Amino acid sequence: MFDDFETRRIKTSGAEIHLRLEGSGPPLLLLHGYPQSHVMWHRIAPRLAERFTVVAADLRGYGDSGKPPGGRDHENYSKRAMALDQVEVMSALGFERFSVIGHDRGARVAHRMALDHPARVDKAAVLDICPTLAMYERTDMSFAAAYYHWFFLIQPYDLPERLIGADPDFYLEHKMGGFGSETKVFAPEALAAYKRCFRDPATIHATCEDYRAAAGIDLDHDRADLERKIDCPLLVLWGRRGVVGRLYDVLGLWRERAREVTGRALDCGHYLAEEDPDDTLAELAAFL
Repeated sequence: MFDDFETRRIKTSGAEIHLRLEGSGPPLLLLHGYPQSHVMWHRIAPRLAERFTVVAADLRGYGDSGKPPGGRDHENYSKRAMALDQVEVMSALGFERFSVIGHDRGARVAHRMALDHPARVDKAAVLDICPTLAMYERTDMSFAAAYYHWFFLIQPYDLPERLIGADPDFYLEHKMGGFGSETKVFAPEALAAYKRCFRDPATIHATCEDYRAAAGIDLDHDRADLERKIDCPLLVLWGRRGVVGRLYDVLGLWRERAREVTGRALDCGHYLAEEDPDDTLAELAAFL
């Protein structure tokens, strides 16, 4: 995986970010979700690199990126802080304007990035999410049952850390085997890479901090920006067999948050780039 990609580690104002880099076209930033790393893009990143300069980065707290302390109110894992990391990474690479594709947590970072740094983002794509605030405000039994981890991971330190740390491989496989997906869709070497990073207690803690921020300071930021909309074109893709499309009017909710929204469901679960790489790539390539 990523055999032709260069490995870099870039220090930002708040963390050190590990990334893979390849290609020579327009810059394109890829951001992964929970509990994964940049490796989740392995089935489409090489093909995207035929047309774009692909930057596949690990979010702070994830993969091989740095794991700073959570700080007051978990602010160091706010989507604002995580988005700033990636903007600074792109600046360090010489890219002042770029497109971004985010899945799951990475899509929430991309959402915040498009609001906080509109002059930097040319186009954005978000995979299998609705806006965080909308999902929390519409919580019901169906959502809570399917997304129980949102409420488990935000519990005070160190309850989730201890429980996950007792058997991180079991937890990771159980979590990734949900959302309309099965673990057999993941390449063995990709699953091994996710497990290697997730076995680190620092990763478990940092990823809990990500969710704690999402249930607190991120909501404050989102409420403060309710009157603002994403200015750049936004592509929204989701899995037909997943949770988001079953519970929400995905395009309708994003049209409340962005000016120009297109998208559709793909015939897969939550992990689009790994379950349905051909259709995911086709939609992304046409949009970009």
